[in-house]
Amino acid sequence: MGVPVDAQGQTERVLTLDDALAMAEEHNPQLKAAAAMARGAQASIRTASAYPNPEFTTFAGRQYRRLPGAEPGLLQHYSVEQQVELPSVRKSRIQAAELGRQSSRFGLDEARLGVRAGVKRAFYLVLRRKAELALAKENLRLVEDLRRRIEIQVEVGEAAKLELVRSDAEAATAKVLANSAQLRLLNATAGLRTAIGAPMAAEIAPRGDLEKPIALPPWQTLLGVVLQEHPMLALARSEIERAKARLAHETALRKPQPALRAEYENQPDLGFFRFGVTLPLPVWNRREGPIAEAEAAVEQLRAAADMRQLELTSALEQAYGQYQVASQQVASFELGVLKEATAAVNAAEAAFKFGERGIIEVLDAQRVLRTVRQDFLTAQYDVQDALINLEQLRAITPEKH
Repeated sequence: MGVPVDAQGQTERVLTLDDALAMAEEHNPQLKAAAAMARGAQASIRTASAYPNPEFTTFAGRQYRRLPGAEPGLLQHYSVEQQVELPSVRKSRIQAAELGRQSSRFGLDEARLGVRAGVKRAFYLVLRRKAELALAKENLRLVEDLRRRIEIQVEVGEAAKLELVRSDAEAATAKVLANSAQLRLLNATAGLRTAIGAPMAAEIAPRGDLEKPIALPPWQTLLGVVLQEHPMLALARSEIERAKARLAHETALRKPQPALRAEYENQPDLGFFRFGVTLPLPVWNRREGPIAEAEAAVEQLRAAADMRQLELTSALEQAYGQYQVASQQVASFELGVLKEATAAVNAAEAAFKFGERGIIEVLDAQRVLRTVRQDFLTAQYDVQDALINLEQLRAITPEKH
């Protein structure tokens, strides 16, 4: 793989789409955060599986004689208490933690989809801006070449000076467009660096081609795939089950959880053991509030899942329609519009050369060709953007195109 050098003599690193995706997978902060969340969810299962620790209590003092027969001396007291968890409480708590781990995995998958789509959009945006810059430079070259020809004609008296003024104005406009295209390319390159999230000291030179168009299945078929495979909906469903487990846990906590207690006391004239059970009485607090909150959380997550399904359906409809319309536009440009605009410029330049047309006709024809080329480029990248959206929705996979 060669290493090109830019106009300032700086070494550029050739960056392919696969390189950009691999670097984002390794360095992107969003993926790192999602992976850390998944590790935290895994650790929460260990937390939920832990048993409550026993409690040990000890205290000592002295006994003084107040009545005949009482023995003064040292008093010692020791006790151990162990809470006994009900199986229903423990089971529901562990289940909620396991579902949390599952949710974090779906969240990581969703984050990976978003990062991949963001990197691909940024990568192809750089390619688009490079193509726009090439078009702007080509247009500037044509306008300046025409201006030089007009200048020669004005000097020999074959053209009016007004035509030179018009060509100067057109050349100035073409320079502004080229400078604007250069600025947009710099901004797009900065956006690609941000999307990848990796340190890149050298100048980068993205290289790649547009993905090949594909024949999409019917919209209803893609909708079924999206609703079944998209991690956003899987995450929403997992969160509903997790909320149900929390509700079961709050309901199980209504039952009093006993604690076993053992005591030993040593007095100056006697010692004794005691065993007992501590049982909280649900008189004032029967956990109506936490249970109602858990029930509301389940309903809220169900509504959120329905909203996510509507959002995905709408996004699929937009991406599907965008792909169909943009593909038709690309086909129309390739079949005739681009060729006709190019032929019109050639005809206008030939007529101008033989004195049959003026400078205005040539400039108008070049302006139309520039607009057609720009629209053709826009349609091509609209197709690419629609493919990226469909991939992010899991309607299609990279292997299919």
